[in-house]
Amino acid sequence: MIYFALAYGITWLIWLPLILGEYGFEGLPVLPKYHHYLGSMGPAIAALIMAYQWKGLSGVKSLIGRIFLWRVHWKWYVIVLIVPLMLVVGAGYLDQMLNDQPFSMTGFSTNDEFPQFGPLAFLLFNFVTFGVGEETGWRGFALPVLQNRFNALTATFILAVGWACWHIPAFLYRPLYSQMDVAGIIGFFMSMVMGAVVLTWLYNGTRGSLWIVAWFHAMIELMFMSGNVTVQMSTYEGAAIIIGAILIIIIAGPKNLSGRERQRDIEFVETERQAADSSAAVP
Repeated sequence: MIYFALAYGITWLIWLPLILGEYGFEGLPVLPKYHHYLGSMGPAIAALIMAYQWKGLSGVKSLIGRIFLWRVHWKWYVIVLIVPLMLVVGAGYLDQMLNDQPFSMTGFSTNDEFPQFGPLAFLLFNFVTFGVGEETGWRGFALPVLQNRFNALTATFILAVGWACWHIPAFLYRPLYSQMDVAGIIGFFMSMVMGAVVLTWLYNGTRGSLWIVAWFHAMIELMFMSGNVTVQMSTYEGAAIIIGAILIIIIAGPKNLSGRERQRDIEFVETERQAADSSAAVP
């Protein structure tokens, strides 16, 4: 898809100075601490470009409107805001019981990389970058187009592969990625696939609310990045997400991964098809 190429190109161009810096190039324009996170806006920028190209301003307004689609059933707020907290607490006490690791919620929603951020500021930072920046593209644009062609599970698997590959340059300069061994990389890929299943379930279940999806993505980041989360806790949290994804597949079924009809964007696909037909017709 053109969209994936565009999202990769924008993000990887933003990350290029960080990559080159690891190989001895000096004096490159780099925004300290925040430069990596600027790349998270690549999927959203690509989505807005594609929406404008295919639908004009109406497409852009529709996409932005779903970012602020907050009027959904209260149960979705429980799922995206309370359940991740419960998983952190559960993983913390399990770590304490099995590994004699004292557990405390002190340090949750804080990170040593950003000591200037308090808990609320760090949550909002994750919501804007990983949440809105990524999900406007992955779930807001790519998923509905894929779901028009495939059932929800197949579309999710395709999207998960594209989503995972988007991270490849980070393995060249970001310690969190570059220090992974083979088992870590496999675990990373599996977490992307299973996380994508949960995100599809949220997106389809809320009739396309990027607001809910973005908040959940932000909360998941806190589950793994917060200062009080140990390696063992991350393992338990990841296992819980995998179990949740499997249950979604079994209970909701692969067709929609939701109790509602999967969200599709026929207009995008139809516009793409017409453009391809026009190009083919040119002698």
